[in-house]
Amino acid sequence: MGVITTKDGTEIFYKDWGSGRPVVFSHGWPLSADAWDDQMVLVASRGFRAIAHDRRGHGRSEQPWSGNDMDTYADDLAALLDVLALENAVLVGHSTGGGEVTRYIGRHGTARVAGAVLLSAVPPLMLRTEHNPGGLPIDVFDEMRTGVAADRSQFYRDLSEPFYGANRPGSAVSQGLREAFWLMSMQVGLNAALECIRAFSETDFTDDLRRIDVPTLILHGDDDQIVPIDASARKSAELVRGATLKVYPGASHGLAATPEYKDAFNSDLLEFISF
Repeated sequence: MGVITTKDGTEIFYKDWGSGRPVVFSHGWPLSADAWDDQMVLVASRGFRAIAHDRRGHGRSEQPWSGNDMDTYADDLAALLDVLALENAVLVGHSTGGGEVTRYIGRHGTARVAGAVLLSAVPPLMLRTEHNPGGLPIDVFDEMRTGVAADRSQFYRDLSEPFYGANRPGSAVSQGLREAFWLMSMQVGLNAALECIRAFSETDFTDDLRRIDVPTLILHGDDDQIVPIDASARKSAELVRGATLKVYPGASHGLAATPEYKDAFNSDLLEFISF
């Protein structure tokens, strides 16, 4: 575990396990690097180097007032790769982290990158606009901001249910998993949590996706209640040259942690990073 300092002086916490080809994980909102622990142990035990950081404002990283936007998130990721001098890295991003990975490539290219994995990711654009009629209305995100501002603790408890599909018949999602989600969420600074909602919902990643020129695996559940698949993964797969799209029938947004789908995702991840 360590800390890097970004160009604006923000300290970013990261964990660094194992050795070999680096696999760099970017987490979703409102979580932290700990959301990737299962996958980090998996890849580190298979001869890879697993690295994950807490996004600024989240987890154990500093909580600056400014910089809670996708450009800065991508620049922070670039600083991490540069400080650690990583080469031939596979970038893995979940949800907001998928946006971070996509914007990183759009801004910084793929000189350090061998491949990308976008899991339940927010690109190309979540918000409904004139040019993106399949997106979600602004009211959805305004309600999220209202809920976080009014009683973030209860909001996060409630959000964990659709996040993992615990509201679906026959779900095997444990109360412990939902409580872990709440614990990570409560570590996010309030201002960072609110501003990150705008960052993941209103950022248009269309041009960034077109700039991806490395093997890319796009994974999504078709019962994702947070980032609907038709406006995200299916469109992204059309924009990234040569991308592979895999759909998990019935899977939720947080499928990488659910007992029904974790093993399948882990297998797909291992197969991809072993190219």
